[in-house]
Amino acid sequence: MDDGDVRLVREGDIAKVIFDRPAARNAMTWRMYEQLKAVCGEICADASIRVAVFRGAGGKAFVAGTDISQFLTFTSGDDGIAYEHRMETYLEAIEAIPIPTLAVVEGFAIGGGLAIASVCDFRIATPGSRFGVPIARTLGNCLSMTNYARIVAALGPAHAKRMLLLADMITAEEALAGGFVMSLVEPADIDRRVAEICERLSKNAPITVRVTKEAIRRLLHAGLPDGDDLVRACYGSEDFRHGVRAFVDKREPAWQGR
Repeated sequence: MDDGDVRLVREGDIAKVIFDRPAARNAMTWRMYEQLKAVCGEICADASIRVAVFRGAGGKAFVAGTDISQFLTFTSGDDGIAYEHRMETYLEAIEAIPIPTLAVVEGFAIGGGLAIASVCDFRIATPGSRFGVPIARTLGNCLSMTNYARIVAALGPAHAKRMLLLADMITAEEALAGGFVMSLVEPADIDRRVAEICERLSKNAPITVRVTKEAIRRLLHAGLPDGDDLVRACYGSEDFRHGVRAFVDKREPAWQGR
């Protein structure tokens, strides 16, 4: 399996984080998640960086979630809890970046990819891009309570329920109308638009930006209940193990509710 890479490219005061596994639609491996965490730490430590841009390589996908084959080793609900807690460390690493962050979505932002886009401050997308968490149709697992809160806060309850209960994909146009995406940009214009947004953000007062980001983060995370019992119920189910195997084997799952 190609483990892929998460690369950090510096262009003046702009940091560009590239998810580089285009043959697998940039699906994230453990190696890539660890690289992402390390890259976020590098950005936090460099006071000269004013904006961070997150983007998938290849122009076909932002991030198509976590590589599902890695779930084949899961045997209990505790594995799911460990995974969701681990995921939180990666997403919190992005949230901890004190400068503005921009997700550039070209194609699919699914599962973990949607979560990564959700923790960025701004999102732009190309027409035809899709957003979703189709786990009710594909794997039979669930999200952490914090990730549910992020999706509801970013998309609103109606879109969140469509994504999570109906396993619908939200179009770029719907994401724009709901405020999740700030603008739709044709592929030929995407680099110019990214440069415009970065230039504008880099000129704002850095302390005001840092303090405001942290204030919003604290508001969004205030008083969240524990959800480990819910995570254990999904990841410990026969349906989850069956769903992962069916996904890897490229066949439809037959849910049993066990």
